[in-house]
Amino acid sequence: MAVRSDQTTKAKEEEMKKLGVMMFVGLCCAAVLMFAPGCAKKQQVMEEEVTTSSEPMARPAPMPAEEASVDLSSVMVQDAYFDYDKYNIRTDARETLQKNYAAIGAAVSNAKLLIEGHCDDRGSVEYNLALGQRRADSAMEYLVSLGMDAASVSTISYGKERPVDPGHNEAAWAKNRRAHFVLTGGALSK
Repeated sequence: MAVRSDQTTKAKEEEMKKLGVMMFVGLCCAAVLMFAPGCAKKQQVMEEEVTTSSEPMARPAPMPAEEASVDLSSVMVQDAYFDYDKYNIRTDARETLQKNYAAIGAAVSNAKLLIEGHCDDRGSVEYNLALGQRRADSAMEYLVSLGMDAASVSTISYGKERPVDPGHNEAAWAKNRRAHFVLTGGALSK
């Protein structure tokens, strides 16, 4: 009987170990399930915050009826280009911005300008959205330094989402690293 008692005790100990391991695994699974939705929400909120802060903002409200009928496409503005991974204004971009400022000032009264920041397709979406915003802001700051009213200029970043050239070479990338100018309001000067 002593042998049987030892076997029973060992069997019970084995069952207790298995039960303990199963309980531990069950508790771990329960903890993961309990905290996973919280982490997913935090991750979702973080993504939402990134999306909110770096995704393109809504376009400005439509212009009043008398301004909406004015065709501003005749005002010639050009894109300003940037070096790889840079947002500082190059010499050629300064000349372009000066010409844009002169063209807008001469042709449009009460101009409303949207500056779009763009990047090439290298780098993450988040990084390029931030870089595109810095490019748009840099172009805006330069135009304001020339005398443009800061309240009449808004900026937006599209990062790498709207390439002008879909190629995957240096020539295409150079075309995509730009600040693009869109006149969204104002009236043609007489």
